[in-house]
Amino acid sequence: MSRVQLALRVADLEASVAFYSKLFGAEPAKRRPGYANFAIDQPPLKLVLLEGAPDQPTALDHLGVEVFDGTEVTAATDRLTAAGLITLTENDTSCCYALQDKVWVRGPGDERWEVYVVKGDSDQYGKSAQTEPGAHDACACGEVTAPTHAEPDRVRPVGLGGGCCS
Repeated sequence: MSRVQLALRVADLEASVAFYSKLFGAEPAKRRPGYANFAIDQPPLKLVLLEGAPDQPTALDHLGVEVFDGTEVTAATDRLTAAGLITLTENDTSCCYALQDKVWVRGPGDERWEVYVVKGDSDQYGKSAQTEPGAHDACACGEVTAPTHAEPDRVRPVGLGGGCCS
């Protein structure tokens, strides 16, 4: 079993929490400063809200697939690599107040996707206690250069700085 993750960067976290609580008829599963997530049963969705800059429209931060067993992350990594996609793995990483294993890929429009499993709770937003929600390097994968899917002769960073949240 799995569920799709949608991570949004929102200008007004409290108003967004209130709206999505009404929309899905559920309260957040986790709340921390600058951060909230909803674990929705129907439709199966992990909605992550990240506090963004004031007066900015809501924007897509990243997408994901939450799985419930680490072997599913390994299988996804193997499948995506075999399909010719550039993958970047992170194991035992602290991200968005959770300990996770994950694999990242980028879509043809440069959208970030992660397949991840939550292994436990964490008191840290990112990899260090000093990392604040919304910081560029929070939960970021390392910067790696690799060919793009559309232009194999052109190299671009694969690093996924910005967010990864469960």
